[in-house]
Parts: sequence; C-alpha cells; structure tokens
Amino acid sequence: MKNVVTAILGGGQGTRLWPLTQHRAKPAVPVAGKFRLIDVPISNSLHAGIDQIFVLTQFNSASLHRHISQTYRFDMFSSGFVNILAAEQNLSHRDWFQGTADAVRKTLDRLTYEDPTDVLILSGDQLYAMRMIDFVGHHRERGADLTIAVKPVPRSQASGLGIMRIDSEGQIVEFVEKPKDPEVLDRLTLDAETISKLGLDAEPGTLLASMGIYVYHADVLEQHLSSDPSATDFGREIIPAAIGKNKVQAYLYNGYWRDIGTIPAFHEANIELTKPDPPLNLYHRDHPIYTHARFLPGVKIQNCRVEQSVMCEGSVLQGSEISNSVIGIRSMVRQGTVIDNSIIMGTSWGQFTNAEDDVQIGIGKNCEIRRAIIDSGARIGDGSKLTNEAGVEEADGDFYCIRGGVIVVPSMAVVPPGTVI
Repeated sequence: MKNVVTAILGGGQGTRLWPLTQHRAKPAVPVAGKFRLIDVPISNSLHAGIDQIFVLTQFNSASLHRHISQTYRFDMFSSGFVNILAAEQNLSHRDWFQGTADAVRKTLDRLTYEDPTDVLILSGDQLYAMRMIDFVGHHRERGADLTIAVKPVPRSQASGLGIMRIDSEGQIVEFVEKPKDPEVLDRLTLDAETISKLGLDAEPGTLLASMGIYVYHADVLEQHLSSDPSATDFGREIIPAAIGKNKVQAYLYNGYWRDIGTIPAFHEANIELTKPDPPLNLYHRDHPIYTHARFLPGVKIQNCRVEQSVMCEGSVLQGSEISNSVIGIRSMVRQGTVIDNSIIMGTSWGQFTNAEDDVQIGIGKNCEIRRAIIDSGARIGDGSKLTNEAGVEEADGDFYCIRGGVIVVPSMAVVPPGTVI
C-alpha cells in the first residue's frame, strides 16, 4: 500500500447541496453530528495503510483546508500526509477544473511525483466503509489496468449513475454513463441467472452501477488522460473509451454506500444513522472515522425526553423533546422545544457572537422543528415553527430554503421569533 496514492475529488460548486455549500466546499460539510464528509474517504484510505492523500478542490476551500490542517498531522517518522491541491494557474493550465478527469489531469504531476504504482481515486461526497486494501488487492490480483467499485442499484436510480455490463470473469464489457434509453437499460438489467453466477446480493431487475471509486495503474492513468486532452469526465468519456482497449475490472461491493450529493439524500443518510441498527456502523472498533479532536465536555441533558437520536459532545439540552434526530457539537436546545427527524449541526467557537436582534445562539424556547437541517451557527428565535405543513417541495426565503421538502436554515442565519415555515 506504500506504492498507492489517493486522490479525493472535492467536487464542483456543490449546487445540489446548497445552501450547505454556500460558505464551504462540499467535502467540508458536517455529517453524523461531528465529522466532515472528507473524513470518510480519508479514513478509508488510512485504514488500508494508504497515507499519501491528496484532496482536489477549487471552491470555498478555506474551511476544508483548516479542518485538514488541524486534523491530519503525521509524526516526524512518517512519510504520510493529507494535502489539498486547489485549482491553480501555471504555464500548462490557465483555467478551472472542468470535470473529474480534468482535475486529475491537471494535478497528475503532483499525484505521481513519488512514482506510485497505483492511484486510488475517491469521491468527497459519499458515505461508506470499504476495505480499500481488499479493493486494491483485487485490482492487482486480476492484473487490471483500471478497477471500478460497483454496486447493484434499482432501475429507478440507474439514470443518474454509470451503468455497466460485466462478463463471467468480472471484466467490464460495456459502460454507459447515466443511461436514459429504456432499451439500453433493458440490455444492462441483471437477470436471476447472472446474479447467481456473479454471487451478488441483489434482486432480478437491478443493474450494476459505478460507485465513483476507482483504482488505476499509474501508467495507464497517464495514458488515458494524455490520449484525449479534451476528455474532462471519467464516467462520460475516459472509462467508456477504455472498454475493449484495456483490462477494466469490476470490484463487486455489497456493503453500505450512499451518494449524498443532494439535500434530501444528505438528510436521509444522516437520519438513518439514528436507527437502532444503522446501515453504516460508526461504532466499529477496527474501522473508526477519524476527525478533528475537539476536547469538548459531554452532553448536558436537563429534564429532556430523547428517543432514537445521536447526541454530540459539548451540547446543552434543556427541557426539550428530541426524536429521530442528529444533534451536532456545541448545540443549544432550550426549554419547550420539539425536534423530530432533523439535523442540528451545532456551533463552532468562532460563531459564539451576539446577534444584533438578541436572538440567542442555537434553538430558542418553545420551538417546533421537523424534517429540517439547521446549519452551523444558525439562530432560531423563540416560538418558531419549522414544519413545512403545506408540503412545499422547493422554496426560497430570506433566511431559509426548502429542497425536496426538507427545510434548510443556512449557516449563521437568524430566524426571528415566532416564524412559521
């Protein structure tokens, strides 16, 4: 694994996760109460012994850079690092990253400076726990030029993913990015016999989708990126062009994996973690998710009713009812408030400032919050009701928005007392 480097794609402007990406890069968005999205791929790499990690980003990277510099500090006897590679102008490139492949192409000289054997390419906006040592091992055992992690998905999700067909040896023989044509979908759909031969945990009628997780032989990656400088995306251009020319292998993955690039998907993935038996086990002794150590006190709970929720350190809950929710670090929830099916991201030390209208930090008294995301540092005035009883799917207000029926209050926003949404 010392001959592998990891490149984590930080994504573009993150418009589908707006307003959570209004002031931060997508990989810096908080998840599960105390982590950042970037902690997931970094932790998966480190558990495999891959400790040369680059994060490729170009939008709102200040908070991401701060989190990485405060969190991932290797000792003087280690060659490991986690470095940010932001889009930059140089003598060869004068513009922004134009896509996933273009981002890797423009930073390839940095990625391959130590002459690695393989390059592991991960996404910065997914939630999963994969043994990367098995993934890279499978790639090497099969002598593959490129290996793609794949997962069965229902037909309803296929049009938004890269869908493929593989042979009995697990080699990819056809790859179609985001297919919409019913005939193409029919051709790529798995039947019971194929599922049995491949040993998949799937139902007939599902399809094999790319997880956006790749491991490339370094020399082949350089060939693919240099052969067509106009190709900017792996799924749309680079991978389809490699089918039939190179050995492109599939790595069948049956574990938990969620793309959380939209507000509804992000909300659902977080709420799933509150279940008694969540699909992603964050309590696994041998596979923790690493993040910034904050040295905060435990949660203080005063006369509250709490049911099936995740509470993070440094929070103070006073006389409230909380159910099916994630309460992030340094959250303040006051007397008489009801929170259900919601994500409260909490507060950073730098956000403890006095608001001009005297609305206190955190959640005020006698509020009702249901199916909502309250971003870091937001202030919810006393008696506010954020429930979306009208079932609005999309809306924009002065201090909130609704995406997919989920109410989102942006970071540092102030919701006046008595507000009804």
